[in-house]
Amino acid sequence: MKTLIDQLSQYADYHRDPRNILTHFVGVPLILWAVVILLSRPAWELAALGGLPCSPALVAALLVCCYYLLLDMRYGLAMAVVLAAMLALAVPLARQDTSVWLGWGLGIFVVGWVIQFVGHWWEGRKPAFMDDIVGLLIGPLFVMAEMGFGLGLRREVQQAVEERSGPVRRRQVQHS
Repeated sequence: MKTLIDQLSQYADYHRDPRNILTHFVGVPLILWAVVILLSRPAWELAALGGLPCSPALVAALLVCCYYLLLDMRYGLAMAVVLAAMLALAVPLARQDTSVWLGWGLGIFVVGWVIQFVGHWWEGRKPAFMDDIVGLLIGPLFVMAEMGFGLGLRREVQQAVEERSGPVRRRQVQHS
């Protein structure tokens, strides 16, 4: 299994333009939330767990959190919190009429991808998942890591990723 640094570096190779990274701060969470919404049907109430709704979204979230936890405990726990919040917001939407549920899920999904493709247009590079489907799982983790880097957290991870992928390119300011 690839390490956290392997996965983040491979993903970072496609994301060195700061504008692209910025679009990912919006686009990736939207796409992830849309998938959670869309997978929140069908749902079964688990009486043994206090009526907790069990859905494909919950199963997928648990599996992906296990993967994130294997890569890194701190990032895995942070992603578990994010996914739990997304599930909590998705369940009420999934309980609505089919048109409301699909409208929200598909609408947010499309908006998220439009934002992503604008970022990759700026980057001048295709999305990472086009070369490695695992990139779809690493995208949310990459966004979490980049947010942390911006806050000064996990400098050792940032340094290791930048040693492999190079630093985020800084935009040149043109003077007239």
